[in-house]
Amino acid sequence: MIHLFRTKLVDSAAIMIRLQSLTLQRGPQRLLEDAELTLHAGHKAGLIGANGAGKSSLFALLRGELTPDAGDCLLPADWRIAHMRQEVDTLERLAVDYVLDGDERLREVQSSLAEAEAAQDGAAQARLHSELDSADGYTADARARKLLAGLGFTNEQMERQVGSFSGGWRMRLNLAQALMCPSDLLLLDEPTNHLDLDAILWLEDWLKSYPGTLLLISHDRDFLDAVVDHIAHVEQRKITLYRGGYSAFERARAERLAQQQQAYEKQQAQRAHMEKYIARFKAQATKARQAQSRIKALERMEELSAAHVDSPFNFVFRESDKISSPLLDLSDARLGYGDKTILEKVKLQLTPGARIGLLGPNGAGKSTLIKNLAGELEPQSGRLVRGENLTVGYFAQHQLDSLDAKATPLLHLQRLAPTEREQTLRDFLGGFDFRGARLDEPVLNFSGGEKARLALALIAWEKPNLLLLDEPTNHLDLEMRLALTMALQEFGGAVLVVSHDRHLLKSTTDDFLLVADGRVQEFDGDLDDYTRWLADYRLRNAPVSNTPVNADKTDKKAQRQQAAALRQQLAPHKREADKLERDLGLVNEKLAKVEEALADSTNYEAANKDKLRDLLAEQAKLKVRESELEDAWMQALELLESMQAELEALS
Repeated sequence: MIHLFRTKLVDSAAIMIRLQSLTLQRGPQRLLEDAELTLHAGHKAGLIGANGAGKSSLFALLRGELTPDAGDCLLPADWRIAHMRQEVDTLERLAVDYVLDGDERLREVQSSLAEAEAAQDGAAQARLHSELDSADGYTADARARKLLAGLGFTNEQMERQVGSFSGGWRMRLNLAQALMCPSDLLLLDEPTNHLDLDAILWLEDWLKSYPGTLLLISHDRDFLDAVVDHIAHVEQRKITLYRGGYSAFERARAERLAQQQQAYEKQQAQRAHMEKYIARFKAQATKARQAQSRIKALERMEELSAAHVDSPFNFVFRESDKISSPLLDLSDARLGYGDKTILEKVKLQLTPGARIGLLGPNGAGKSTLIKNLAGELEPQSGRLVRGENLTVGYFAQHQLDSLDAKATPLLHLQRLAPTEREQTLRDFLGGFDFRGARLDEPVLNFSGGEKARLALALIAWEKPNLLLLDEPTNHLDLEMRLALTMALQEFGGAVLVVSHDRHLLKSTTDDFLLVADGRVQEFDGDLDDYTRWLADYRLRNAPVSNTPVNADKTDKKAQRQQAAALRQQLAPHKREADKLERDLGLVNEKLAKVEEALADSTNYEAANKDKLRDLLAEQAKLKVRESELEDAWMQALELLESMQAELEALS
């Protein structure tokens, strides 16, 4: 029997993705070897692994752009596949039209209808209008605009040409185009990289209600936890499938790695780090909501540190020789660009040890504030006083482009420290996983993640006492994000950070500042409070519909179709919310029984130590489950409320 190695389309009765004995090679590098994976229809899976492990190549394989070197990649023949493109080629299209282009079938019907109308072919027109209806063509424009609004575009931006947007905003357009495309399988490669927190929360809700199969490459652990029900981990050329989100994967991996004796010493050192840090933070904690939120995050990190004992990253920000207090003092400032004012009456004092996260909707002025503090912009008015011994470590995405493309990581560091021993520099860069031949390769060949790591290494070497970080986790994989989190915890200076990575914010910040409506104010709450604030902000600032009062019958029909679609969507969400409530009730009952048993003093006698251990383990397990169900139930209720409000607005 002759066996062909290729991506195969199989009978749709077998509704799953199946990789069998799969080997995949790119050039000299073998990415996968004899790998296995089965994903059933409707699964939402996060694809994780180190940069360069082969995740994007696996996407290319599923799209039919690559063929296996050995083994099989099996997909249902009738599945429609949508993916987020990485390039933009139609720069002169209007943004809304570019998004609509994602639905190729719709565009075909529209084109055929235009031809039939030009030819005055009545029969063809009738048939094509029916096809347009079945393709939801009458609601397409409204759906495209809704996608764009969710991703942060204003009504004015929707009518702009694609070429007028920056690279990050073009990626948002590509994401909207992928979501617009009707699909059975949706492939998303780092969709949150160019999004702010507002857009990420919207995307989470959208993906949760996506009815097809989702395969998602992401390094955002909170995003993965919110969206996926499986984790596919690419490691050592194999793919291991775990049930649950990223937290469940971490727990499972921690259990496995904790059993490996060679990991023991490093594990204990990491645990000691976390215990010390938690104790120190608890002693200093003042603000109740965010403090408790952070303690919870830190304790969880302590518990799961074993899952990361084999991380290739291990670094700290070198301690500053001198310090000033305050490090920086901004008062009664007006900030903006040229004649355009973004923020007014800004007052901010940064002292050693400050840990501040900047929150606020997209375009509100977070980056403007950081650029003024970093000295890239000057205040339009007001007073900015810098401490005598201030040393700023400033990280922003545009700095990756300012690295010398022809220079190696070692040469970059040698320029900062010309008198330092080469071995010392090599050891330091090793903590950022620049080792062996990679140390001596020019930056030109580096990925976005490698450039970000190098930029952070250069900052860490310079002994800053104030870190200004604008989206530092973009392009970083999960292990590097964790290493950065731990380095920030150890850092003795002040930190001010903008990030869409909620785990980083929860684990490294004590206070939040809210940047919105032209002001910078304290935000007395945690990230859950901020999520609620954002939802309210979106409602307050929702664009007013410009639909004419005398809407034609097509608009009314579209409205009816939209309402019918919403009603269809409501029912399963209602069932899901009811099920979550029932499950939560059952868990509460079980927990009450366990806690009743724990109140019995006889269980604490030496003869009952095994029973006590089992009860405590069961209590811990039930509490975790209770917390998960509570979060899921609240999210389900919030989604139901918003859908109900949307339905009422249409009726």
